[in-house]
Amino acid sequence: MRFTASSADLLEHLQNISRVINSKNILPILDHFLFKIEGDKLEMTASDLETTIVTSMPIADVEGQGSICVMAQRLLNTLKEFADQPLTFEINTDNLRMEMITETGHYDFTGESADQYPELPVLEGDINTIVFPAKDLQYNLDSVTFAASTDDSRPQMTGICFDINTEMTTVVATDSHKMVRIRNKEIKGQNNASFILPRKPNSLVRNLLAKEDMDVEISFDRSNIHFQLSRYTLVCRQVEGKYPAYNSVIPTTNEFKLIVKRDSFIKTLRRVAVYSNADNNLVKLDLNDGLINVSAQDIDYSISAEEKFACQYDGKPMAIGFKSPFLLEILSNIKTEEVEFDLQDPQRATLLFPFNDENSEKRELLMLIMPIMI
Repeated sequence: MRFTASSADLLEHLQNISRVINSKNILPILDHFLFKIEGDKLEMTASDLETTIVTSMPIADVEGQGSICVMAQRLLNTLKEFADQPLTFEINTDNLRMEMITETGHYDFTGESADQYPELPVLEGDINTIVFPAKDLQYNLDSVTFAASTDDSRPQMTGICFDINTEMTTVVATDSHKMVRIRNKEIKGQNNASFILPRKPNSLVRNLLAKEDMDVEISFDRSNIHFQLSRYTLVCRQVEGKYPAYNSVIPTTNEFKLIVKRDSFIKTLRRVAVYSNADNNLVKLDLNDGLINVSAQDIDYSISAEEKFACQYDGKPMAIGFKSPFLLEILSNIKTEEVEFDLQDPQRATLLFPFNDENSEKRELLMLIMPIMI
């Protein structure tokens, strides 16, 4: 077999799919890329068994068809050092010897048989499909990922839940201390269905979406999820099990509303939080009509800080405490100029919303944070 490809194009595709490869694999063949030559196209695959990414690119001067596995790290380390130039690959299908010919030299190495490489999972049975504009899907995943748990003893909560019905698609992440829920009113399914996207595929999809402008088709059955982008296909196993009943923890009677200027409030919190106790990171908010007193202290080191912050507040005077890193994460992931807090009392969950969100007609963003004892 023989083909010629651009070194820069080849490197770009291989770097994007190489992120799925683990540093230590249970099967040696997973240290390789699978190359498949079909017509004037080179299809490249990388996998860790749980997740597989496939991409393709045009090639020239093609002679022969077939497949071979190429050591991933060796090829990447070589390609990184090339200026953009045509590379010619000559492959002996009898002994799997490969030669990469450049403008000034050649590189010889041995591939592995493609028969050893795991096959791409195929969706079976009842298959559900939704279509997300790429930028909307990226917004959803970027907005909720920080709220997912990192505790592997509760695997369902380490993933991102997609809850689909005929009226909307809801994307949720929670670690039981904080939660993000986005209701996408324009993304609808044919029936009620759901899946949990694992942590690693979530990261891989977000990376691929950064350069994507087309719609993304998401299909899934009882076991696998299939993401079809314009240049990449990603297939991964779902997280097994049932996602927590997230709607049941969202209070419906939080009657007091607090509205703050987001950027200024974030800066205030960051300054004051420096003086909080390292064990609990507690920041206390004393709410009164038109004013918040933001304070923190660490008795062990005899340090404290407080600032007054102007706001809109229509409730009873209240003192409520939050873990400052959690509150700052939530505020940093709301992109509107102002943020609305809905509160009831210092022991109940607080809800946060983007205030005057220009995208509210197509999606609803809700964030929840549990207060901590003062």
